[in-house]
Amino acid sequence: MAAKASLKVKAKGKGSKGSSSSSSSKYELFKDWTNWSLKKAKVATHYGFIPLIIVLGMKSDPNTHLFQLLSPV
Repeated sequence: MAAKASLKVKAKGKGSKGSSSSSSSKYELFKDWTNWSLKKAKVATHYGFIPLIIVLGMKSDPNTHLFQLLSPV
């Protein structure tokens, strides 16, 4: 597998000192938090989707058992 390249946003130009560095760090913090939360949501969705469908199927109006939900007939 190829290694992932990390993208870093750096302030360019004359106004790179001062308040723009704090806003850049806030942006980096927001971007890192968003990426972390989306990765966790992806894992939760991946492992939780089929159990959710099974639980919803077991609580449906005609009460079904787990074997009835999983059998092909």
